[in-house]
Amino acid sequence: MASYNRVILVGNLTRDIELRYIPSGQAVSDVTVAVNDRRKTASGEWVDEPTFVDVTLWGRNAEVASEFLSKGSPVLIEGRLKLDRWETDGQKRSKLRVICEKMQMLGSRSGGGSEQRTTQRSGGQTAENQVSYDAQSVEDYSADSGARDAQPTGKGAGYEDPNIPF
Repeated sequence: MASYNRVILVGNLTRDIELRYIPSGQAVSDVTVAVNDRRKTASGEWVDEPTFVDVTLWGRNAEVASEFLSKGSPVLIEGRLKLDRWETDGQKRSKLRVICEKMQMLGSRSGGGSEQRTTQRSGGQTAENQVSYDAQSVEDYSADSGARDAQPTGKGAGYEDPNIPF
């Protein structure tokens, strides 16, 4: 039997991030993301229905999030679902949470732009059109984001060559 466990959320953080470290030295942070569902009622009014999703960030994702994100920050989370089970006072309990594998900060530091940054846990790959956050600071990224190689326009020498296969 095949299975697939993938979650993508876009929402806002409900509180400031509290970073902690486990005994092995790895960073971890538990956050809650509010995702709004907007729909029309029978009377024709639009209502927002928020869903609050618990997310666990590990490693560099947790460190970057605690440094750059705060309550209300828009964020895209990609990860997998995990069911936690425990017993308290003889009662069995369970909770569904998202384990973050990729986090993308949405917006800009000023709050209104469309600047985006991506982080991933170790071993992951980023898409070519996304910026991977390693040890590079946000200021370095912002300074370099305007410098790009020139792209061909299709009007230069050789573009009229009949042997080009397009």
